[in-house]
Amino acid sequence: MKKIIKTSMLTRYLIKFAIRITVFIVILVMYLTDKASMYRLMTQPVWMGISVIHVLWLGFMVMMLTHIFPTEKLSMAIRKAEKKKFVVQEGYSEPELLKYVQDQNVKAWMVMLIWLCFNAIFGLLYLFGVLDHADLLMLTVFYFLCDYICILIFCPFQSGIMKNRCCVNCRIYDWGHFMMFTPMLFIQNFFSWSLFFTSCVVLIKWEIIYAKHPERFWSGSNKNLQCVNCKDKICQIKNGLKGR
Repeated sequence: MKKIIKTSMLTRYLIKFAIRITVFIVILVMYLTDKASMYRLMTQPVWMGISVIHVLWLGFMVMMLTHIFPTEKLSMAIRKAEKKKFVVQEGYSEPELLKYVQDQNVKAWMVMLIWLCFNAIFGLLYLFGVLDHADLLMLTVFYFLCDYICILIFCPFQSGIMKNRCCVNCRIYDWGHFMMFTPMLFIQNFFSWSLFFTSCVVLIKWEIIYAKHPERFWSGSNKNLQCVNCKDKICQIKNGLKGR
């Protein structure tokens, strides 16, 4: 493995990864030791007392709001959608951009179809009473952890379908919250639906910008997405494991 270049963005991602591991462990312990209380807390109104589940909900919501209203602290993987982060590659080919967009769109909707079919299994198990609220919350927290595993270590969608070079160039990078909160769709309460439908806002915003300004999302037309200009370097661990 090549020597890892320390960047502020990579350090930030590693810290947030450690936080996600901690959250996953805390919720897993609660799930394994007191699942009944976990179920009760998910349906308990806020005025009956603040619980770890309410804190988790707030953390999730703040996380999504930072994607709806991005700040300078976010990675270029997200911020490439912004007009001010588009640095045009002079003389780029419009036909090549169109070809790239068409290819990536087909692959993106393949990912969406696979994801929805996969999670439909859990939805059916919930509707038939095999799974309950606590099970779906545990699944969501597992996805919450897997989101950063995909960014830092290994992403099956990147390797198997999208074939993008890195997260900065990922067509579906900001689909993460929608994927994370898909299990929440099946639970009919404020806690769950507020998370799921806010994640839909993040997804829709991303897709509208992509449809209107695809040139911001291709390294052939946006200099900021080219390796030589990348300041984030969040791909280093993943590429090191691949032997690049």
